[in-house]
Amino acid sequence: MTRELELVASDGVRLAATLFEPPAKASRAVAIQAAVGVPQRFYGKFAAYLAGRGFTTLTYDYRGIGRSRARPLRGDPAHLLDWVERDIPAAWDALEAAAPAARLYAVGHSFGGQAMGLQPKPERIAAMLAVGSQSGYWKHWDGLGRLGMWGFTHVAIPATARLFGYAAASRIGMGEDLPRDVALEWVRWCRDPEYVVGALGAHARFARLAVPLRVISPTDDRFAPERAVRALVALYPNATGEIRRVTPAELGVKSIGHFGFFREHFRDTLWREAADWLEAQ
Repeated sequence: MTRELELVASDGVRLAATLFEPPAKASRAVAIQAAVGVPQRFYGKFAAYLAGRGFTTLTYDYRGIGRSRARPLRGDPAHLLDWVERDIPAAWDALEAAAPAARLYAVGHSFGGQAMGLQPKPERIAAMLAVGSQSGYWKHWDGLGRLGMWGFTHVAIPATARLFGYAAASRIGMGEDLPRDVALEWVRWCRDPEYVVGALGAHARFARLAVPLRVISPTDDRFAPERAVRALVALYPNATGEIRRVTPAELGVKSIGHFGFFREHFRDTLWREAADWLEAQ
């Protein structure tokens, strides 16, 4: 069964969410943490699959994104820290209320796996599965990829965000357009060698997450090269981190990339493997 919910963040901002409920009472529950600019509907089929495997599963949109966009982007006051310190906790509170006493898991896509170190109550998470999550520091890329990341983080996003009052990320294949200050904070993190941990001085906060952590890392993911993925795992010093490198060839496909994991084509391969791993934790 699927139910649409309205969450209320600590500052009163209302967020759109969807709860995917299994046929029987669940002893496990999952919150899916989206990538920057990716609306929750993108994760719907995977969330339904997890519900079919017995997990109560929650998807939601950060403020300014998808169904949580309540105003024009120009002038939207949202900050990236609002996503982390207000929106994510509201989602986890809702998940706990929907599945009392259930064992809780995080599935984070890209930014969704990066942000969990700032979760105010990390002790409620039993394990985290991250997909395409990485440190966004621009020097973790090589060659033209490094040049592109430098231009993206130092020129393109700062200039367009300030010029237009929002970041037109959709025009370069980076999901939906973003509120101005969300984008500016994000690229500021990307200019720090320790990414979000260094930019925010959050070493102690990230050290609190002491859980099993698996990162699914497609070898053809140009948004998350292996060096950047390894750097992300290093940001969680007390997590039991492992990286699952997956090649398109082993799955008999031409590509997986940064977004492919969540496509239903991988229901009987990557999705099954992910659910098996969560169940084992």
